Amino acid sequence: MNITVIGSSNTDMIIKVPRIPKPGEIVLGGKFSTAPGGKGANQAVAAARSGGNVTFVARVGDDIFGEQALKGFKEDGINTEFIVKDKDAPSGIAQIFVAEDGESGIAVASGANLNLSVYDIIAAKEAILSSDIVLMQLGVPLKTVQYAAKLAFDNGIRVILNPAPGQPLPIEILKTISILTPNEAEAAMLTGIKIEDEGSAEDAGKILMSKGVNKVIITIGKKGALILDSSGSELIGGFKVHAVDTTAAGDIFNGALSVALAEKKNIWEAVKFSNAAAALSVTKLGAQPAAPKRKEILEFLKTKT
Repeated sequence: MNITVIGSSNTDMIIKVPRIPKPGEIVLGGKFSTAPGGKGANQAVAAARSGGNVTFVARVGDDIFGEQALKGFKEDGINTEFIVKDKDAPSGIAQIFVAEDGESGIAVASGANLNLSVYDIIAAKEAILSSDIVLMQLGVPLKTVQYAAKLAFDNGIRVILNPAPGQPLPIEILKTISILTPNEAEAAMLTGIKIEDEGSAEDAGKILMSKGVNKVIITIGKKGALILDSSGSELIGGFKVHAVDTTAAGDIFNGALSVALAEKKNIWEAVKFSNAAAALSVTKLGAQPAAPKRKEILEFLKTKT
C-alpha cells in the first residue's frame, strides 16, 4: 500500500472561542494552542495512521516549525526524503478559530508551500511511480499539481485530487484525475451549482464527470459522502458523533480513502472506512493530533455494524 502525498505543510495556531468572530469583532475568552497541520501533511499523517506506507513530497521552512513538522512525520513512519527545507521562505502557518459548536474558520500564510515546484516532483519521480495511489490537494502551485497528476496518469497510477482550497481547475488536469473529492462548497465553485441536497450534489458530480473525471466523491459533512461514477450514484451515510473540531475532517477522509483503495477495497467499503476515520477525527481538537489510527477506525466500525 504505497501512497505518495504531494501537498502543503503548515503549523496550526488554534484559538478555541465561543463563536467565530464577525468582521471587526473581537471575541474574548479564547484558549490558544499549536498543532501540526496543512492539508497535505494532514492527509499524509491520516494515510500513515490508517495503515499506508506513505511518502510525503512537500516544502517546509528552514526554521523551528519546519523542524517540528519533520520530527512529527518521522514519528508517524512517513518517508521524508522528498521534503525540502526551503531557505528562501518560512514554513506555512494557519490561524484557526474553533467555535464551541465545532465549526472553524481558517486563514493561511502559505510560505514555503508556494515554492513546491515541478523540479521537486521530478526529484520524487521514482517514489511516485512506485505508488499505488497519488494523493494531492491545492495548497501548492497548480502547475506543480498538474505536472504530478499527468506523470502519474501517464504511468497508470491512480490520482486522488482533493480540490481544496477551492479554485477553478483547467479541464486538462481533470482528465488526469481518477477520483475528485470536493466538499459541497468546492463542488459548487467548480460547477456553479449550489449544493442544497443529494439531487443538486448529483447534478454537480455529473458535470465534473463530463469534464473527464473518472469518479467523483462529494463529502457532505455529517451526512456522509456521495459517490458518482458511470454506474450511477450512491450516498454512503456518515456516523453520528459529538463534534469538537471539524477542521481537518476532509483531510482525514482523503488520507484514509487513499489507503482503503490501495488495499483493494471496493469504493463503497473504502468510503465507509473513510467516513469512520473522519467521524473519529472531529471528536478531538486539532488536525494531525485528531487523525485516528487504523485500530481505532476498525474498532469504531465494529460498533456501528
